[in-house]
Amino acid sequence: MVSTAEDMTNVASTRDSAVKLEVRDVAIRYGSDTAISGITLDVKENEIFGIIGPANAGKTSFLKALNRMNDFNSEMSVEGEILFDGTNIRDVRNVYALRNRIGVVFPLPVGLPLTIYENVAFVPRLRGIREKAELDVIVERCLTRSALWDEVKDRLDSLGSLLSGGQQQRLTIARALSQEPELLMLDEFSIAVDPVTTMRIEDVLKELKPEMSIILVTNLVQQARRLADRTAFFLDGECVEIGDTEALFTGQVKDSRTTDYIEGRFG
Repeated sequence: MVSTAEDMTNVASTRDSAVKLEVRDVAIRYGSDTAISGITLDVKENEIFGIIGPANAGKTSFLKALNRMNDFNSEMSVEGEILFDGTNIRDVRNVYALRNRIGVVFPLPVGLPLTIYENVAFVPRLRGIREKAELDVIVERCLTRSALWDEVKDRLDSLGSLLSGGQQQRLTIARALSQEPELLMLDEFSIAVDPVTTMRIEDVLKELKPEMSIILVTNLVQQARRLADRTAFFLDGECVEIGDTEALFTGQVKDSRTTDYIEGRFG
């Protein structure tokens, strides 16, 4: 893969961007079992930040900690600092407001037992938007941006659960976008969708990048190469290294385990 002048400009621009999320020496435990330890990294504004690594590397646990989903699990404890726009997320009293700012899409689509329309309108309604005309605009915009509008615009009153797996995943993304997040996290979104739909969602993420920061956890290393500005390699609960994505994929690594994983020698 040859980097173009535009690619290099984008990398330089990302490198100079302001920091959106700071993670400092974070450890996550489930009871006495350690999922990750010593994680220190940052995510910049308008950056796609990739996280790769094999199963049980701690990637999903890491995402859960970033918008305090650990609050739901009394067995899960988080140590260290997570700063979002300079504020420690532990100091945020309204955790629901925090989660509106930090959206997440999980590997398997989790649709609400509602119509397609109401799946997307749900969060705006919670924010107090009641006018149907305004909701109509939001629903169409979010479904369009998730590459789903043309397929469902004539059946918005149908149950979201009746959509195909790939369509449900895009509906989940549309619902996340309806929150107007500043940081969007995706956890291996390709697991439940076909290759064509995967590429359509990848195009959506590229279009969203100028408006938000994105964390992309993926088990497809070439997906990280296609999308991420920088990539972190997680292994056994450790962040082995972080670097400009193209540099990592062209052998400019600090740890040989990174190359071994990228080249498929384990994982």
